[in-house]
Amino acid sequence: MTATPEDPIDPGPDEVAPPGLSYLATIDVDVDAPITIGSTVDGLRKVVPIRGGRVSGPGLSGDVLDAGADFQQYPTDTVAHLAADYVLRTDDGHHVLVENRALRTGSSSDLSKLMSGEHVDPGRIYFRCVPRLSADRSGPYAWMSDVLFIGSGVRSPNGVRIDIFQVL
Repeated sequence: MTATPEDPIDPGPDEVAPPGLSYLATIDVDVDAPITIGSTVDGLRKVVPIRGGRVSGPGLSGDVLDAGADFQQYPTDTVAHLAADYVLRTDDGHHVLVENRALRTGSSSDLSKLMSGEHVDPGRIYFRCVPRLSADRSGPYAWMSDVLFIGSGVRSPNGVRIDIFQVL
């Protein structure tokens, strides 16, 4: 079943409605200089230390702790597989573990500029992620372990911005 803006999808009685999205928060992550491992059997590998930052939005607010890293794999000069694991401390004192898996693609020239710390127009880079958020099962953020999230990212010379949406 396909739809146009003039003809939205209206699921029949035996069809499932497509999922919706609800904005949760934006995470602004401060990073340190990349540690280059080099060209491995899996392609170029780098580790980018996460040094802090801020999360803010209607569903989550607090600080990004200096406790994590982004493990990067570049199988080609146009594709990056990212695995960032780090910890948030909410404004009300709880901890949330972020395990974020992402795909970043662009032209070899644009990705080379990003890897060198240069600014690249975010519209030229495809950067999507699937963050898994988990917290203490007895705390107010336990619900995050029971839903899916997706996000869009932007890489800047000194950090990363991730807009996170709950899949409804």
